[in-house]
Amino acid sequence: LIGSIKLLGMSAQQAEAAIAKSYGEKYLQDPQISVFIREFTTQRVTIEGAVARPGIYPLTGQITLLRAMALAGGRGSLANLENVMVYRTEPDGKLSSAMYDMERIGSGEIPDPVILPEDVIVVQRKPARVFLRDSAVSDFIELMNPFNYLKP
Repeated sequence: LIGSIKLLGMSAQQAEAAIAKSYGEKYLQDPQISVFIREFTTQRVTIEGAVARPGIYPLTGQITLLRAMALAGGRGSLANLENVMVYRTEPDGKLSSAMYDMERIGSGEIPDPVILPEDVIVVQRKPARVFLRDSAVSDFIELMNPFNYLKP
């Protein structure tokens, strides 16, 4: 009756409102519409950097940055949680980025941002920890490790 409606990028609630509005304009008084999304097959988020399991994860509904980090197994041993970058391609095609402090988000000090499909989350490494891991100090510790002979 109402024809095609463009719902791309809408949440289920937004889609319900758009369909109800279309029905209400010509056909029904106070229409009650329910939208159930069965699959999000093409929606995904990329999580990389200093996380336990970097990779591309499917989105199954709305997700926040804290939940996305949990998908990737949480932070890695070298993670700098004060410098988590979220890269997003805007509808006009421009790339935007924002930096988040996961410690402040986790404590409730600042809001937990919503992650959108195709976002890329990059968890930076702590520079001091990276230096120690890649330095001669690390080589010396490895050399002095009494269990080193067990490695193949």
